[in-house]
Amino acid sequence: MDHIKKVAVAQIAPVFLNKEATIDKACKVIAEAGKNGAELIVFPEAFVSGYPDWVWLVPNHKGAMLNELYRQLVENAVSVPDQGTDKLCKAAKDSGVNVVMGMHERNTEKSNSSLYNSLLFIDAEGLILGKHRKLIPTGGERLVWSRGDGSSFTSYDTSAGKIAGLICWENFMPLARNAIYETGAQVLAAPTWDKSANWIQSMQHVAREGGLFVLSSCMALKMDDIPDQYEFKGLYPTEREWINVGNSCIIAPGGQILAGPLEAQEGILYADIDLNQILSAKRMFDVCGHYARPDVFEFKIKNIK
Repeated sequence: MDHIKKVAVAQIAPVFLNKEATIDKACKVIAEAGKNGAELIVFPEAFVSGYPDWVWLVPNHKGAMLNELYRQLVENAVSVPDQGTDKLCKAAKDSGVNVVMGMHERNTEKSNSSLYNSLLFIDAEGLILGKHRKLIPTGGERLVWSRGDGSSFTSYDTSAGKIAGLICWENFMPLARNAIYETGAQVLAAPTWDKSANWIQSMQHVAREGGLFVLSSCMALKMDDIPDQYEFKGLYPTEREWINVGNSCIIAPGGQILAGPLEAQEGILYADIDLNQILSAKRMFDVCGHYARPDVFEFKIKNIK
């Protein structure tokens, strides 16, 4: 049954601000997912090499601390392509798994010193299909990440179905979602830092609205995952154990949760998805089909390069 696909979501912690070790860990997870029959695995937002949670903690007048953290963040970010992406591509090919990887990406086309919050898409043959840069960082994230230009709103034909991605609260943007729906995506990768119940409810809505499967992957990060050398670690409450408990999940087009949410532990979630459910879901409501009303509404994406 070619319409049945096994997919996976990785809820794991990076090796904090260590690109090489984080990618090595990711390769092991890809191999494990492949051994368990997964055809697709989605990693968390900014997995390589760690979510910069200090943007919510460190005041801007602490310039020396912020400068050093940013330097390390850039030095442990991904260039596309580089030796790190080569390793990920080999792992994907060796395991026969399509991979969506959350990462800090350097702007190699210009200064090589600014960062994007990006997704890298690799197919099961180990080929880079493309990347997506988050349109707008949220709140304090704007101190770290640049804004994407919208040129990467697309979906990719893979052995696991037609895959697209939106990052964290980018999924709250109705027009960004519509841009993805218009590509005919069957699976939406939704890496995030948001662990809340409200986030899961929103992802259930997106699955219903778009008539697609949603793979929400969130980082599970403990205090112990951040080395004591980082001064900002002392700004957390001393009794705190988890910085992010994860709550990753896999959701069907009808909004049903197929796997998860996985809370306060690292692990890989698996689910068998039936791509035929997408057509069934769109019988009553096809957001870019019979429900689109092009005679009333016009949609376009500006400034595509």
